[in-house]
Amino acid sequence: MHHDETLLVAGATVVAADGTRAEAMAVRGGRVLHVGTPADARAALGGRADRELALDGGVVHPGFVDAHCHPVMYGQALAWVDVRPERVGDLDTLVRVLTEAAADLPGTAPLRAFGYEHRRLAERRHPTRHDLDRISATREIYVMNASGHGGVVNSACLRLHGITAGTPDPEGGRIGRFPDGEPNGELWDAACDLITGPDGIKIGNHGPNFHLGEPADVLAAQLRHAQEVFLAAGVTTVGDAQASRREVEAYLRLRDAGELRMRVSAYLTSALLDTALDLGLVGELGDDRFRVQGVKFYADGTLGGWTAYFPEGYAADCCHHGQLYHSVEEYRALIAKAHAAGLQTATHAQSPTAIGMVLDAVELAQKANPRPDARHRIEHCGLPTDEQIARMGHLGVVPVMQSQHHLRTGDGTLAAIGELGHRYNPAGHCAAAGVPVALSSDAPVAPPAPLEAVYAAATRRTVLGTVLGGESLRLPVRAGLRAHTSDAARALHREHSVGSLAVGSWADFTVLDADPATTPADALRDIAVRETWVGGDRAWAAPGR
Repeated sequence: MHHDETLLVAGATVVAADGTRAEAMAVRGGRVLHVGTPADARAALGGRADRELALDGGVVHPGFVDAHCHPVMYGQALAWVDVRPERVGDLDTLVRVLTEAAADLPGTAPLRAFGYEHRRLAERRHPTRHDLDRISATREIYVMNASGHGGVVNSACLRLHGITAGTPDPEGGRIGRFPDGEPNGELWDAACDLITGPDGIKIGNHGPNFHLGEPADVLAAQLRHAQEVFLAAGVTTVGDAQASRREVEAYLRLRDAGELRMRVSAYLTSALLDTALDLGLVGELGDDRFRVQGVKFYADGTLGGWTAYFPEGYAADCCHHGQLYHSVEEYRALIAKAHAAGLQTATHAQSPTAIGMVLDAVELAQKANPRPDARHRIEHCGLPTDEQIARMGHLGVVPVMQSQHHLRTGDGTLAAIGELGHRYNPAGHCAAAGVPVALSSDAPVAPPAPLEAVYAAATRRTVLGTVLGGESLRLPVRAGLRAHTSDAARALHREHSVGSLAVGSWADFTVLDADPATTPADALRDIAVRETWVGGDRAWAAPGR
């Protein structure tokens, strides 16, 4: 939308910034000018608008903010073979689906798949290299686990990258092994560095490496596809929760071509912290469409892959503890360095031990360099104690949760860690303590679907029908909607420009066919998105509209 171009939106209920409902909205230069009656909105525009959006009912809702997701990786996963539980229930089916996909691939192109959940396969185990060897003995195959923290490769892939019984586990990673020490095909967390090739992105013990190479034009096409899915879900702003050179190049390529239609706040992988500081990339760098917002760290691993850290062991296997990515001292030094430079940090932490490690590091960094509004984030923040939630409030730390995770994998979490799993994602306790939660999808781990996330937070019911924990852990629908709009915007330091239809904010909105705030939780997922607008321009519309 040009600097002084105007738009009048009428014919639908408009959700105003204070939660009240209005009938029309006036927009100038891509920003909200007035929300009220159609007559007042038209008068605010001097009696005429350059464009009018005359809707036939429905609800004009603030665009959803997905504060933690991986759009480039999601685009890549959408291009890979889908082996999620809904499609693949056992290993024979996995082999058949991948064999069919391999038949369509040229020459020796690698075969990649995404989304298996070992606990939801009939065999209740990970595939091994030998399972994948049934598909091809010569083509490189990589099947990523739904957690995104690793997966399984075939023997050809192990050979190509020189991974043998003698290859040590890299720091922050694990090579799965058979009892005789031979690799079984599993590569977890930092071990994924081993398959990104000599020129590929390496991040060491700074997180799982899902930054697999693709030609730049292929990556751009995959990002365009992912963007389409976010916009179709009513999402207008995203936080990319682990950006490397690959991600930044893809966003800039789309932005320079005028094709980046959603707003992106990127968090650089902590492997790049020193590089960012050397370049002076502190404070927010960029514009309202693409900006570097902070740095992403890891305290522990994932609940889905049993790499989250429990010093006392897992309920399902007391000898299994998961892992920390850094020693306590190393992690504290990293956070202190980022904090002192003025950067916002976002740390992945699931277990109470890992969450405590983050809170201790933030407290020490704040003591050394007081910054009143740093808003350091804890990503996932799956199992904080009530005492830790109170500390988050005291330290101004923002929990960024994904309720779709407990919807899909809550039963597996209960099996892995026992009764503690009933507390998974205690958003209700955070709200009661005055600590606003941001909701997000973590796509590709779950699809962008804000209304599903609000449903999951409100009901705490898993796909298998288990209800996790008591009522106090649930987040009521209205609070859930804030958690996916204004509170999520706050987690990105963007609450003054996105997340609500306040005067002066960007006119980022989605047109829904019902008002989610007055819809029973069980019906939220049935609300359709009709169109999505960013900065006063239509970015997406449902087919036929």
